Amino acid sequence: MHIVINEELKAYIDPLTPDEYESLERSLLTEGCRDALVLWGDTLVDGHNRYGICRKHDIPFKTVQNERFQSLDDVHLWMIEQHLGRRSVSDFQRGVLALRKREILAERRAREAEQGEGAPALPFDATGAQPAPAKAPRTVATESRKDIAREARISSNQVGMIEKIRKEAAPEVVAAVKSGTLSISAAAAVATLPEDEQRAAASAGDAQLKEAAKRVRESKRKPREKPTDEVKALREQVADLEAENRNLRREIDTLRARLGEALPEDADEALAE
Repeated sequence: MHIVINEELKAYIDPLTPDEYESLERSLLTEGCRDALVLWGDTLVDGHNRYGICRKHDIPFKTVQNERFQSLDDVHLWMIEQHLGRRSVSDFQRGVLALRKREILAERRAREAEQGEGAPALPFDATGAQPAPAKAPRTVATESRKDIAREARISSNQVGMIEKIRKEAAPEVVAAVKSGTLSISAAAAVATLPEDEQRAAASAGDAQLKEAAKRVRESKRKPREKPTDEVKALREQVADLEAENRNLRREIDTLRARLGEALPEDADEALAE
């Protein structure tokens, strides 16, 4: 059987970690390859790791054709849907996949708008041959950040941070969050730094990357405002002190008046002598 490996499709989904690959290899050696590899013509779409391990150990495997693929976009969307449902995919990976899906669908809608609603897209496959006419699967467009978050099973805030990481983070920072060394929030914080500072922190080690994220967060914190209750209590205390001060002034004025009345009529003359 002739199977073509498309490197772009192989790299479209993040590779397994060494531990995950070792676990898969043990499973295939023990139980065989139970799930069929998915093909698009001769091109392998799903099962690259299984295919490599099966060839390495001469493990028999089966294949199945997906007749609904008409373009690479269809293949990408199918791959995204498959991986979004897997538990082993990290929050960051799911967010990236959901964002990719939105981009693919947006580009598809733009092309359809240019061609006109009645103009069918021309099908093609990886080898350049046209497959038999078939109706392409329609996928509901993912529009808002809230929709993306729901599909990726993460928060809307995390979606925003992942967008920032994809646009502004240095490759070393992206690699750190993919590996789990750096959290999504920490990576988004580091991504606000100039790229040379990001690279310098990454090259200095994991601890320096985390320290860089901490510095960014602390620099953005606003000075702590006093609680409303505390402000109110201080204002009341000032008002009480002012009232007490006014009372003391009145008492002093009263005492001065009484002292003035108690002096004899010739007191002024006596004091003058």
